[in-house]
Amino acid sequence: MKKQRKHYTPEEKVATLRRHLVEGVPISDLCDELGLQPTVFYPRQKEFFENGAAAFQQRGRTNHQAEQERIAHLERKIQKGPGKETTSVRKAVRGT
Repeated sequence: MKKQRKHYTPEEKVATLRRHLVEGVPISDLCDELGLQPTVFYPRQKEFFENGAAAFQQRGRTNHQAEQERIAHLERKIQKGPGKETTSVRKAVRGT
């Protein structure tokens, strides 16, 4: 019967690399523990270092242009002063 392959998540792969690089656990010990061949470990390490720059890229600023346009619109609205909407709201609140 053929042994079923284990598919490791990216988090598990990083944890394995961390154990080797930070904690100093020998590759042979990790491979024995996880049932990996060293020929599997080394390409993972290579890929990790090749893609390491992605960890330092800024995230969450994809909608920066729309945000800037909204800020400019609101600033123009403030500079223009109270408009019909503001006057209508004030009248509604006062009840006149």
